[in-house]
Amino acid sequence: MSRSEPQAAPPHPRHSFRLDHVDAPAEAFEQSMARGRLHHAWLLTGPEGVGKASFAYRAVRRLLGAASDPSFGPLGSSPDDPVSRMIAAQSHPDLIVLERAVEGGVTRRNIPVDEARRLPEFFAKAPAIAPFRAAIIDAADDMNVNAANAVLKTLEEPSGRGVLFLISHAPGRLLPTIRSRCRRLAFSTWSETALAAFAREHLDLDADDAIRLAGMAHGAPGRLLALAASGALAVDDQAERLLGQLPDIDRALTQGLADGFRGGEGAARFALVLERLADRLHQAATSGQLPDRSAAAWSRVWARVSDLPGEVEGLNLDRADAFWTVMAELSTTARNYAAPF
Repeated sequence: MSRSEPQAAPPHPRHSFRLDHVDAPAEAFEQSMARGRLHHAWLLTGPEGVGKASFAYRAVRRLLGAASDPSFGPLGSSPDDPVSRMIAAQSHPDLIVLERAVEGGVTRRNIPVDEARRLPEFFAKAPAIAPFRAAIIDAADDMNVNAANAVLKTLEEPSGRGVLFLISHAPGRLLPTIRSRCRRLAFSTWSETALAAFAREHLDLDADDAIRLAGMAHGAPGRLLALAASGALAVDDQAERLLGQLPDIDRALTQGLADGFRGGEGAARFALVLERLADRLHQAATSGQLPDRSAAAWSRVWARVSDLPGEVEGLNLDRADAFWTVMAELSTTARNYAAPF
C-alpha cells in the first residue's frame, strides 16, 4: 500500500479484544477481584493512546460476567461471549459510558454535566443482569467543572455493587478530591522498537515506514493506529518539503493544504499538519547543531506552531489564514537564522 493512502481507522475501544503491555495493571485488577476487595473507582492514567480505554472495556466485560479467555491476553474475554456482544452493541443495561464522541462521528468539546448527573441514579439501582454495574468516563479530562463535581458526588457515595473507571491523559488537571477517591492504575508508553513491530503486525507498511510511524506515535500504539488512518506518513513528507524549501514558501503545496482545512474533518487535518511541522522543528531546534541564538529562535517558532491548533479552535479563527501566517513566520525565521532542514 502506498504511504499516501490512509490505513483503516482503528476500532473503538469497545471493539478491541487484544491488548499488549498491560500485565501489571491487569494483575492488580485481577488480584483485587479475586480477594473480593474491589475498589469502587479506578483512575487509569498515562499518555493518550496507550490502551487505557481498551483496558477499561476489558475489565468491564469481566465485571459484568464475561468468561475469562486467556487467548486474548490479560483480563481477556472472547468477542463471541454474550456479555462482550452486548457491550459491543452498547446494549448492556449495567454499563453506562460517558465520552465526547457521539453517533455520526461528531465529537463534542467536553462531556456535559447532564450526562455526569446520570451516574448517581444509575448506581443507585441494583444490577439488572450482571454481578456489578459499571461506568466508563473517557476521558475524565474532558469534563467541565460542573460535570466533575457531579462525578465527585458519585465517588463520595459509592454503591456496593458499582465500579467506575475514569480514563485520564492528564490526571493533574482533575480535582484533587477525585484523584484521592480512586485507585490508580498507571499505563506506560511503549518503546519505538515495540511500536514498529506492532505497526508491521497490524498495518500494511514496510519496515522503514513502520519505524517512521513509531517515532511519530511517541510510545502510544493507539496513536500510531490513528496516525496511520489519517495518512500521517504522506503529511510528514509534505511537512519535510515545506521546511526544506525555506525561506521560500511552496505556494502551491501551502494552498493545497490550506484548502483541506475546511469543515469538521479539516480541524483534524489542520492539527495533523501542524503536528508534523512542530515535530520536525523540535528535532531541528534540539539537535545541538545550531548556534544558541538560532536554536532559541527556532524553539520559539516551534512553540508557536505547537500551540496554534488549540488557539485557532479556541478562538474560532480561520485555519487557512492561520496556516499562511505561520508559514510566513517560518520563512522570516529561515531568512534571519540558520535553518538545518
